[in-house]
Amino acid sequence: MSYDVDHLDAFVLIAAAVTLLAILAVRVSTRAGLPSLLMYLLMGVALGEAGIGIPFEDAELAHSLGFVALAVILAEGGLTASWREMRPSMRIGVSLATVGVAISAAVVAVGSHYLLGLPWELAVLLGAVTSPTDAAAVFSVLRVVPLPRRLAGALEAESGLNDAPTVVLVTLVSTGAAQEHGALAVVGIIGYELVIGVAIGLAAGFGGAWLMRRAALPSSGLYPLAVFSLALLGYGGAAALHGSGFAAVYVAALVLGNADLPHRNAIRSFAEGLAWLAQIGLFVMLGLLLSPGRISLETVGYALAAGLILTFVARPVSVLASSIVQPMPWRELGFMSWAGLRGAVPIVLATIPLAEGVADASELFDLVFVMVVVYTLLTGPTLPTVARILKVARRSEPRGLEMEVAPLERIAADLLQVTISPVSKMHGVEVGELRLPRGASVSLVVRDGETIVPERRTVLRHGDDLLVVTPRRSREQTEERLRQISAHGRLAQWLSGRRSRRTN
Repeated sequence: MSYDVDHLDAFVLIAAAVTLLAILAVRVSTRAGLPSLLMYLLMGVALGEAGIGIPFEDAELAHSLGFVALAVILAEGGLTASWREMRPSMRIGVSLATVGVAISAAVVAVGSHYLLGLPWELAVLLGAVTSPTDAAAVFSVLRVVPLPRRLAGALEAESGLNDAPTVVLVTLVSTGAAQEHGALAVVGIIGYELVIGVAIGLAAGFGGAWLMRRAALPSSGLYPLAVFSLALLGYGGAAALHGSGFAAVYVAALVLGNADLPHRNAIRSFAEGLAWLAQIGLFVMLGLLLSPGRISLETVGYALAAGLILTFVARPVSVLASSIVQPMPWRELGFMSWAGLRGAVPIVLATIPLAEGVADASELFDLVFVMVVVYTLLTGPTLPTVARILKVARRSEPRGLEMEVAPLERIAADLLQVTISPVSKMHGVEVGELRLPRGASVSLVVRDGETIVPERRTVLRHGDDLLVVTPRRSREQTEERLRQISAHGRLAQWLSGRRSRRTN
């Protein structure tokens, strides 16, 4: 018993130290413009047989834990995504996640077979596992690259949706079902799983939102747990019906994240923290699974050559073909071609053939690992420069307001806690000039730790916290009005009217 307790204590110690070190590494990677995954992968390698010597060779366990971590990461991506910003780009996003994945996988497979001499099974698996972009890598890098909403929305939609068809494809190839049933059957199976996954995700999302709006939970900390559980319920429900759990969890989270739920900021903050923890655990585990001694110069050569095919041929061709459904300027298409970041997803997918005992699966895993590291180092830090060269970068838009929502159930109203940031143009505006919708009012102003009951002539200042009570039916209008004034000050009413006349 004491032996097991000692091992548990050692595990807790190492896990806590690794987590803290990984959190500190985020600052370094962000400054360098690198996805944090590279730091975490290298930490895993350092802890493994080439470093401290922690043994880890269980491919099936890595496969299972990897899928759980990806589900958590996709749930966070859906909960924090803005449907209003993604909707204009959904056609090309869905096209990239389906048609683009198929084209990229085919190009890499053909090139790897005929140019590199890989067997067809290995070539097809290599094309399949490297075709999807990674949500965690895309989100982490795009946070420091200000892009037009349409372009950022397309990349986010692609990275959130392309895991689902790829997982099905890799599984079918690894188990031999693809060769047994043929190409048309594979397309049918993928389509069926995607439809079931999306349907279950929509049901979990809308049903969960309906439930959360009517469940007055006793603690605000329970709302994030409940919402995250609803998203993962979509994953489990779809998997039980042989549908795509990844499609279900992302769609469910996207619906919940954009629904009219209480404590939305707390939900998103909880999701981000949990996703960071999943990323750390996932990437460190994948680094542990690698055996550097297996990597030969031949493997490195194959990885570099396959990466060239993927980056400079497969990705541009897939982006160009996917843009047929939604044409975009060539500059934006060029940036999308370069921004096809690979991360944990290809490495996790490479554990599927490992778990299935496919011949040469360990060589495939090593090859994919090297590809991810080398080409993430190539593309990640250069994205800001490429965005400036292609003139697709836009000036960063600092957030003028921070809003938190709490329910007031007995009067069917919401309480908005609004913080006026140093960049907000609400500074100097009188309370009476806010002109909030009927029934909404500023009930309290907190300034320098002191509370002020405002009058119409009370002037707002940077750093003020406002408590705004609004009828639930008018909450979106109230939030939009506050954002307009934060962005334009007293001219908000005139500017919004002028824009509406122009559109008409």
